[in-house]
Amino acid sequence: MVAAVGPPGHGGVMDPRTVAALCAVLASQDGVASWSQLRDTGLQRHDLERMLRRRELVRVHRRVYVDHTGPLTWSQRAWAAVLHAAPAALCLESAEPRPDPAALIHVAVASERRVTATAGIQVHRLAGFADLVRWSAGPPRLKVEPNVLERVDRAGTESEVIRLLSDAVGSRRTTVPRLRDRLAERSRMSRREWIGLVLDDLESGACSVLEQGYLTRVERPHGLPAPRRQAPRRGESGIEYRDGVYDDLGVVIELDGQLGHAGWRAAGRDADRDLDARADGDDSVRIRWAQVFDRPCLTARRLARLFERHGWAGSLRPCGHGCAAVGR
Repeated sequence: MVAAVGPPGHGGVMDPRTVAALCAVLASQDGVASWSQLRDTGLQRHDLERMLRRRELVRVHRRVYVDHTGPLTWSQRAWAAVLHAAPAALCLESAEPRPDPAALIHVAVASERRVTATAGIQVHRLAGFADLVRWSAGPPRLKVEPNVLERVDRAGTESEVIRLLSDAVGSRRTTVPRLRDRLAERSRMSRREWIGLVLDDLESGACSVLEQGYLTRVERPHGLPAPRRQAPRRGESGIEYRDGVYDDLGVVIELDGQLGHAGWRAAGRDADRDLDARADGDDSVRIRWAQVFDRPCLTARRLARLFERHGWAGSLRPCGHGCAAVGR
């Protein structure tokens, strides 16, 4: 709490306008402010020193302060990090809607700057920084598209790339065309061509890591037929969407992306969907993570046998040397 009246000497009585401006700054930034912001309110150095002695303000980083003595919230840590490196913006995981509250705070600054390292903050230098930031956010953060592609560029695996892109599009924080436009503007990008193909697949209706894995590890490389994806069907509970429907063959593919089912209700709902498909004359097959990512070739061979039994006239092909799909 900011006191308007201080001890005698050194301007013990703070100007009410300064108090009002100071309270407004702290309220707008979750109780955190930099020395330059405090000075702009009319606060003098001796006022700051008095407030520090009284513990009305506490130093977080060099020239960055918070208005209480307790543990900092994630929002206060984020504000303190951005103000420490200012002009700066949250980036990577820290710019996402639900960041890990215990993780490092990632901030971006202009590529030509050098910022003093401090505990709990990771600084990243970005080219074209000023145009990538949503400055009106509190705290400022990278815009969705540049931030998603920064995370994609740093991802260690293709599976992680797919998850990041599908999460961003599936949550409706952005769209494939906007990501594609931003991708074209980046001067450097690892896996650029492949990422473009992933965006094409997302736009065509494959919207999860498992769906992408089925498409790129099982279906395409082994020459299996393409289904009608996310096909609507009216069930007893309303409109349901089936992951893949092979209309000419009478086969339905359901991609089960859950790592486990929470109790009888979820398991029963899945069983009902499979039973509905069979009642309609379709052969319903449920495919899970291990079948796609651990043994895609064997999964392709089993599906080919199923499709052949339903009249598929195509032929299974190997995805590469030693492919188990055409082995014994």
